[in-house]
Amino acid sequence: MISPPGIWDGVLRRLGTELPIYTLAAWIEPLSAEPDGNGIRLECPSALHRDRVRDRLLPLIERCVAAEAGLPVPVTLTISAPPAPSPEPGATALASRPEPPVPPTGKDRRPAPAQRAFPYTFDSFVVGACNALAREASLAVARGRQQAANPLYLVSPSGLGKTHLARAICAEARAAGGRTPIYAPAETFTNEFMASIRSNQMPRFKRRFRSDCELLVIEDVQFLSSKKATQLELFHTVAHLLDSGIRVVFTADRMPRKITDLDARLSSQMTAGLVAELDSPDASVRREILRSKAASGGLRLPDECLGRLVEVARGSVRDLESVLIQLAASASLLGRPIDLELTEAALRKLAPARDELARLDVRTVIDVVARFFQTTPEAMASRSRRRDVLQPRQLAMYLCRRYTDASHGTIGHAFGRDHPSVRNAVKVTERRILERAPLRYRIEALCARLEELQLHRAG
Repeated sequence: MISPPGIWDGVLRRLGTELPIYTLAAWIEPLSAEPDGNGIRLECPSALHRDRVRDRLLPLIERCVAAEAGLPVPVTLTISAPPAPSPEPGATALASRPEPPVPPTGKDRRPAPAQRAFPYTFDSFVVGACNALAREASLAVARGRQQAANPLYLVSPSGLGKTHLARAICAEARAAGGRTPIYAPAETFTNEFMASIRSNQMPRFKRRFRSDCELLVIEDVQFLSSKKATQLELFHTVAHLLDSGIRVVFTADRMPRKITDLDARLSSQMTAGLVAELDSPDASVRREILRSKAASGGLRLPDECLGRLVEVARGSVRDLESVLIQLAASASLLGRPIDLELTEAALRKLAPARDELARLDVRTVIDVVARFFQTTPEAMASRSRRRDVLQPRQLAMYLCRRYTDASHGTIGHAFGRDHPSVRNAVKVTERRILERAPLRYRIEALCARLEELQLHRAG
């Protein structure tokens, strides 16, 4: 008999390499796997959901189940039966009969463009003196416990955990039920605002961000610099939400007063609640982050190697991930377990500080990746999601973040994508580097070519 809990996690990992994040969140995550004789029964939340999975995703699911189980496994789709409410004492049988569930409308089923799956949680956030205030304030806001922290302004340089906390707030609010929180990077808010003006749909825009919102998270507000019309709309939106007791969260890489051409009223509004800074992780936090990342990637990291990494690798969480990725790639390429000698060798490769090397531009990185995969920058910027286009595109976005000073928005523009698309590509690539040896080989080769360019320009 097949044990769904024993293979479904593996199936989800396989599907994660085949499907975009939005599809996973909308159609795969709501499924519940149950035993069904020698097969698996997938329970769907509605008839529409069952039909969509059957028509578009079932062959792929069956293939992943067979690959994980090692043999073909029957997969059936059913509709989850809603639990019947308990009858109140004295109620008649007719009165206690549950009403048939009302199917959600098409509008309710379709997530808004900015709503994504939120894989980040407060439990997975490593806490230390460097970020304890930000974490506790975020949790309090997510649970509606601390009105004095409204709005909450999370500030730190890139890579220290602002996005983790912002998405954890949304995940916690979603788990509590009620209306869906709105998570919108500043660039997304700007794009939706401008599109609403062009299409004469401002009433719908205001209804979405004011009337239908019970939690608003705006990320990377530094990108609002010089956008006067967007700043004014955001100011009035936030004023309406705060007056209504609605929770608001901002994140940025600098304080409002340091954001060029930011409206003084909006700047004051952002800091009217609680400002929580995240600092670089200290040794104890670095140790826990590295241990957690290694475990999630299936890497065995000896204590002496962990201690050496903690001692040498300082900076942001992203820097720590880069060090671990370098070590994992070296171990895979050499076909040997991680030991102190290998750790020292990996650290020597990272010895030149990135700031001391010549930073590359986005076009250079894209050209290097295109030549490596024998494709073109134009193909990588197309709307195709074929694997031979999607993987080079995601790797190029990841390497642009690693070897250039460009923002997510600037990188996205080069590919005809938005800020969240780049962020998702970077996160997906970072996770897969730790999980897949063949991908590490490609990253290692690409990094070698890009670092040669950096050293050549530095010289």
